[in-house]
Amino acid sequence: MNDKKFIEKLRQKREEYGVTQTRLAVACGISREYYNRIEKGKQPLNDELKEVIEKQIERFNPQEPLFLLIDYFRVRFPTTNALKIIREVLQLKADYMLYEDFGKYGYESKYVLGDINIMCSMQEHLGVLLELKGRGCRQMESYLLAQERSWYDFMLDCLTAGGRMKRLDLAINDKAGILDIPKLKEKYKAGECISYFRMQKDYSGTEKCGSDLPKNTGETLYLGSTSSELYMCAYQKNYEQYVKNGIEVEDTEIKNRFEIRMKNERAYYAVVDLLTYRDAERTAFSIINHYVRFVDREDTSQKVNGKQMMIGRGL
Repeated sequence: MNDKKFIEKLRQKREEYGVTQTRLAVACGISREYYNRIEKGKQPLNDELKEVIEKQIERFNPQEPLFLLIDYFRVRFPTTNALKIIREVLQLKADYMLYEDFGKYGYESKYVLGDINIMCSMQEHLGVLLELKGRGCRQMESYLLAQERSWYDFMLDCLTAGGRMKRLDLAINDKAGILDIPKLKEKYKAGECISYFRMQKDYSGTEKCGSDLPKNTGETLYLGSTSSELYMCAYQKNYEQYVKNGIEVEDTEIKNRFEIRMKNERAYYAVVDLLTYRDAERTAFSIINHYVRFVDREDTSQKVNGKQMMIGRGL
């Protein structure tokens, strides 16, 4: 395919998927100006960049049944200068943030912008703690997009500033209902789940659950101990949204969710992998494949990898 046909097809896809030039450029690791020159036919394309663009544009395809998000990000900086972290790492203005004279985890105060929390302390061993939960991650994504930075750029800036990873959650969302959690639970109970984890637990939506489990999540399967540095959780997101927000189960966009929750060293090595390959899907499924495999009872040697598990093969 010559460049002219490639560019025309690319433009059509971008408009069909509702993706701005800035958003696609950030995903590809190039500037919006550079991408704009590509679409105008003023910038030559090599095969490597074509491959990157083709891969990234499909990540925005609304018909894709699975998509991956960073759903929790917590990092501690070895400094008591919160304003410097806000200015240089988050690249935000503290003047637009709410300052509160209380915090969590032993911190004395915090700066808040929506669901973005920066905990402050004058104690050097605590330093400055940035915490982004689900909504905070989505809000931070909006600021990063405006700054023409990707999550990878932001993570690199955090590590460059001496940040130490405390927690990272990767969430694989299933829009089509193809991640069959009841079936996974059946295979787990039947001894058809082989993993490095010593502990597994499962809950139904009618059972009481501990503080480690979001309530009202329908069928839920935990792989690994919630007190360990890495564990996984699969649950029915549509039931959670029904209870929390009153959204009918059949109307919820995300049907199921599979989360990889990592702390401390495990979170750090995941970030290193993300920065090395700049491919969140590769990182997530390599972690799943390392820790978990589902097999058929008739042939316990048959391995079903993480991605096959997600798209319902081998079950």
